[in-house]
Amino acid sequence: MLNLLGWSATAVFSASYFFRQPAALRRIQAVAACLWIAYGLLIGAFPVVAANVIVAAAALYSSR
Repeated sequence: MLNLLGWSATAVFSASYFFRQPAALRRIQAVAACLWIAYGLLIGAFPVVAANVIVAAAALYSSR
């Protein structure tokens, strides 16, 4: 189940590049970063969590 979360985060992030509108791309990347945050918390990888908190915040901020 844990691997499914990691692969889902990878798939969502990869899919974001198919969106033509920059705001949509960034929102999808923020969703992927949130999935990576959950994954990082579950495996206890706090550098993964910290990096993706920054990515999610930047993606959401820049999508506005």
